[in-house]
Amino acid sequence: MPKAGEITYLQLAGEASIEHATNKPFSDERCGQFLIALGAIRMRLPPPPARLLDLGCGTGWTSCLFAKMGYDVVGQDIAPDMIHYANVNKQRYQTPNVRFTICDYEHMQFVDEFDGAVFFDCLHHAENERLALQMVYRALRPGGVCITHEPGEGHGAAELSRQVVQQFNVTEKDMPPARIRDLCREIGFSKFRFLPDPTLAIIGVYGVNLATPQHRERTWWRRPITLARLLLDRRLKVGGLCVITK
Repeated sequence: MPKAGEITYLQLAGEASIEHATNKPFSDERCGQFLIALGAIRMRLPPPPARLLDLGCGTGWTSCLFAKMGYDVVGQDIAPDMIHYANVNKQRYQTPNVRFTICDYEHMQFVDEFDGAVFFDCLHHAENERLALQMVYRALRPGGVCITHEPGEGHGAAELSRQVVQQFNVTEKDMPPARIRDLCREIGFSKFRFLPDPTLAIIGVYGVNLATPQHRERTWWRRPITLARLLLDRRLKVGGLCVITK
């Protein structure tokens, strides 16, 4: 089962992967992207010392960074190995205002405890993302904010994703904003806002760079309503931040 693969991932990945995971974001070539994304998330969370739930926290590096920002953080992960290294990072970063818990984010017991919750590149590992979002809805206080940072369409079919699924028996799936939006509406969240990936300087529309609109017929670009609809349709398929309010 994929959940079992999530639990045993580090055991199978090997020492090099453990070292990489425990030293993120600085060990990763995407370090700059991660830090930009976390900055964008911080700007949309309630201000510290709000209580924050960090879902699928892995080795706890995101939780520790949120704690350094002044939040009272609970980091959650399904894998005991991940939580072991998260506590190592807690000591390394000297963040007493974070604690870690081992549980499945599809079956949490939190009720009205948090001002904010974050899925940072982890909701697409869910077997049942609707259930995971329901658990977060229950965990948030009225007016609380959930922020997701997830890949869009095409992630599950990507070659690297297929390799990881085959090697480690984990879940890799598409998690476009439109999917998250629709689920959150069904669950009862009151507001939804999508923000494109903050690391992208230029937005593309169906493969056309907006900086060079002459590649399209001029009459098409003179129709602002059509352009707005195309932008919205495209944006709700690609990765980025979803900001959802209870």
